[in-house]
Amino acid sequence: MMRMLDIAQSQSTPRISYDPKEHVLTISGESYPENSFEFYAPVSIWFKEYLAAENRLRLDINVSYMNSSSTKCMLDLLDLLEEAHQKGITIDIVWRYDHDNPRSLDLAEEFKEEVTFPFSIITVEQ
Repeated sequence: MMRMLDIAQSQSTPRISYDPKEHVLTISGESYPENSFEFYAPVSIWFKEYLAAENRLRLDINVSYMNSSSTKCMLDLLDLLEEAHQKGITIDIVWRYDHDNPRSLDLAEEFKEEVTFPFSIITVEQ
């Protein structure tokens, strides 16, 4: 049985929650914690455990702002997902962004270039 992942949103950290029925991990909010590596460490551990036990994962991301160290952490998570994808695990990402926030779109496009699995970029109306 997969352990749950549910991290409450704060002013500087995103909400991160997993829906086991849908195999969807949602990350939403803003990400500029004082120590991004410390904040994302349990997420990275969860990813490794999850990907060793499951055969599919969708990431649903709606992050309006990410500082550079959070971006680095996200790239590390994408590396884990890419490795899993190469081993035959079904991975896909849906990245939602506000059309008034071109930085979020730029970030999504940068991340999309890092992976070979399906990565959808969708505009959300606020």
